[in-house]
Amino acid sequence: MGEVNNPEVDVNWRIPESLWERVEPLLPIEGPKPKGGRPRAPARQCMDGVFYVLRTGCQWKALPRCFGPASTVHDRFQEWRRAGVFEKLWQAGLVEYDRRVGLEWEWQAMDGAMTKAPLGGKGNRP
Repeated sequence: MGEVNNPEVDVNWRIPESLWERVEPLLPIEGPKPKGGRPRAPARQCMDGVFYVLRTGCQWKALPRCFGPASTVHDRFQEWRRAGVFEKLWQAGLVEYDRRVGLEWEWQAMDGAMTKAPLGGKGNRP
């Protein structure tokens, strides 16, 4: 599908064509609608909306209308999440990064910090 053209949102908020070419094959095949109804919103438009929410941190209901109805974009996000699309995209990103820069797969660490709760513990009780 072609890129959604709408002057409401700057084209810089849309995912690049090169990323879309990597994402599109990961999307589940859309089956026929036996009961008819409205055609589904374009996948590219919905993915642009998902990435807009991820990049801006806005609430789903604040999604600009040019990405489609917020409920539709959110439903599609949930559908893709259940189908593992974002996990596959993350895995593909790791493999690509490893190919370009290199990852030390044998050694991994997680970072964290622990601090005492400001009002917790026995120090503030009789």
